[in-house]
Amino acid sequence: MEDSIDTSLSQLSLNNRSGKNMALEKIAPVCGESHHQEAKFQHLQGLEIEKAQKMAEFFSLLGDANRLRILSLLAKQELCVCDLADDLGMSESAVSHQLRTLRALRLVKYQKQGRRVFYRLADHHVLDLYYAVSEHLEEPADED
Repeated sequence: MEDSIDTSLSQLSLNNRSGKNMALEKIAPVCGESHHQEAKFQHLQGLEIEKAQKMAEFFSLLGDANRLRILSLLAKQELCVCDLADDLGMSESAVSHQLRTLRALRLVKYQKQGRRVFYRLADHHVLDLYYAVSEHLEEPADED
């Protein structure tokens, strides 16, 4: 298999903050064989476009540091808006806005107790997703 791997040099251009062009060289392994016919016979299916778009929108909306900070607190315990705001150093209005988005994504649920509203993670999937991403980020990077 390694004999069929061909390496190619790709030039990547990045601009740093001062606008200077920085070139990075990276070796990327490329398969030197064509497997198109084999793939057709195996009837491989990728992610359908509609589902891919929904997932992309989900991850895009989840890609906010304050929303992730809220999820991290709710992963530990159920909290009201005022406690979340205090712990995060944000206004109650700003926290409520973020919670509205998290509710729309079905990541959090709420329960009213008198005049207070308590938020919690919606289900175990949310907790699993949170911990999976957290663990992934703590893994050491592979040196290729």
